[in-house]
Amino acid sequence: MKITAARIYLVPAGRHRFCLVKVLTDAGIHGVGEAALSFGVGATAAGGMVKDLAEMIVLGRDPFRIEAVWSEMYDHTFWAKGGGPVVLAGMSAIEIALWDIKGKALGVPVYELLGGKVRDEVRVYANGWSYGLSSPEEQARAAEKVVADGYAAIKMYPLANPVGTGASATLRHVSHRSIDPEFEELAVCRVRAVREAVGPKVELMVDASAELTTDAAIRFGRKLEEFGLVFFEEPVDPFDAEAQKRVSDQVGIPIAAGERHYLRYGFRRMLELHAVDVVQPAVGRSGGLLEVGKIAAMAETYNARIAPHNCAGPVATAASLQLDACLPNFFMQEVFPYRVPEHYAVVDRPPEREIAAGRLKIPDRPGLGVDLVDERVEPHLWAECAR
Repeated sequence: MKITAARIYLVPAGRHRFCLVKVLTDAGIHGVGEAALSFGVGATAAGGMVKDLAEMIVLGRDPFRIEAVWSEMYDHTFWAKGGGPVVLAGMSAIEIALWDIKGKALGVPVYELLGGKVRDEVRVYANGWSYGLSSPEEQARAAEKVVADGYAAIKMYPLANPVGTGASATLRHVSHRSIDPEFEELAVCRVRAVREAVGPKVELMVDASAELTTDAAIRFGRKLEEFGLVFFEEPVDPFDAEAQKRVSDQVGIPIAAGERHYLRYGFRRMLELHAVDVVQPAVGRSGGLLEVGKIAAMAETYNARIAPHNCAGPVATAASLQLDACLPNFFMQEVFPYRVPEHYAVVDRPPEREIAAGRLKIPDRPGLGVDLVDERVEPHLWAECAR
């Protein structure tokens, strides 16, 4: 079997734009992948990276030789070593698609190729439910609705100021990496209101989005200790592991980080320092399924757990689930169940629509267990390359 073509799609969905790839073979089997840069900026750049990687390395290769293709992309594209989100997202999308091809060709779910299941279902935590909400009371009411939908774990952004409403809502975080006392008190009040609304048994997480100085993160984190948080995410700049260690040492809340770290090499320093309790690599951005599995194994040697990051689309969610099934130190899977309908319409069986009581069953269908809906994605074909 040989790879014959790659079709790259940039699909709008509310305020996001998915970078999706369909890798085709001469056996009539195709695989799908996603470059997880739909949030913020970078989707177009990721599409260009997927195209360049496909033309330079992937076309004509045996899709079963996933590690060999990945190593070729890493070693011989020059920019992958020490690379950032664009090159790694492109590599991840292709790698995920190759796993999908292999699973379909062998008639097995991808998890069977990654060591087999450790669990039949995963716990998920809901994100994205507080966009466009400002007052503590609004956030409390929204959190109550999420819990009523069956979620026992939720994540919030108390330091964010909403801009816009509905699908166009964005989050504008604190400026200049600091917090004035009045806004800090509002942020604390938001967390308090949500905790009081959902009760002590719901697992609550706070994301600071890496926009605080070390002293501000420590001060704010200490004020959050009373709320029994599961973790305090990205309290400081993700590239300052020593600062993260200071926060970890001085705040009595587990620290989570990793959505802006790439490859196992990017996670090494903060693990060596024991500056993180929960690592959050994204399968669609940190190097792909096998690389995130290696990050999880490395985290396990430092007594850390993994909660794969996922702010992309349902292809990335499906890929994450296949890996979640296999990880002994898996904690929880991030999901966004409250986005616009177009977000989920790109695949035939979006995992987000199968969540029940805050859990997701691992699908047993071959490959990733999802496929692209052609009538939804084909109008957004951005590039195609063929051998």
